[in-house]
Amino acid sequence: MQNPEMIRLSFFLSVLILCGLWEWVTPRKQLTQNKGWRWLNNLGLIAFNSLCLSMLMPIVAFEAAIYASDNHLGLFNQLALPFYAEIVLAVILLDFAIYLQHLVFHRVPILWRLHRMHHADQDIDVTTGTRFHPIEIILSMWIKVALAISLGISPLAIVVFEVILNASAMFNHSNAYLPLKLDRWLRKVIVTPDMHRVHHSVISKETHSNFGFFLSIWDRGFNTYRAQPEQGHDKVKIGLPIFQTAQEQRLDKMLTQPFRKQ
Repeated sequence: MQNPEMIRLSFFLSVLILCGLWEWVTPRKQLTQNKGWRWLNNLGLIAFNSLCLSMLMPIVAFEAAIYASDNHLGLFNQLALPFYAEIVLAVILLDFAIYLQHLVFHRVPILWRLHRMHHADQDIDVTTGTRFHPIEIILSMWIKVALAISLGISPLAIVVFEVILNASAMFNHSNAYLPLKLDRWLRKVIVTPDMHRVHHSVISKETHSNFGFFLSIWDRGFNTYRAQPEQGHDKVKIGLPIFQTAQEQRLDKMLTQPFRKQ
């Protein structure tokens, strides 16, 4: 684990390319916006967020996990679990924490103002899975730092989870066709593109459902699951009732959306 950033970047680029090709070859829904313009701005936001993290975060989750391990802090450092069992359990607990975080960001008005930038994308495809406001990214990283220390999660488990989380976000935001029978089976365990597309509907009760990123069991267990959009996947309108103009896709407009009413 000498270079976790390179590991994450390699997986990120691989999944981005694979999902991008998949949705290009077999698209699920006709897009309404200029794809090149959206990709330029959504991917540009990744670079901006990475810069913000490097400049504003004194510690990230991987470094927090090293600190916890070196100082024998946190739950897992007090238990004698088999190594692979610890990684699996850590991934499950972290995924549950991200589900709860997502739910809270929808329920608390000031946090929703940050998170709604993710929902303001007027189409949904693989790049939507990378589109989050830098303040939300920083808050999310502090949550992961706290979890890494309090649970004593190993550095390897942190990297495994971050790879899974990023890959899942790009997979389930993809505008790609998944055979319906396969979708029915997969969504019993993991979040599929059709399941998550409901979450990006302009209809409020659909927007505030299906909060899972990797495992779908949390939505089913906590009664936040909605199977399909009312209008069907072909006709469901993506985005928010506000921020519907084309210029809202610009990077500068995205960054100011939390501070504007419309």
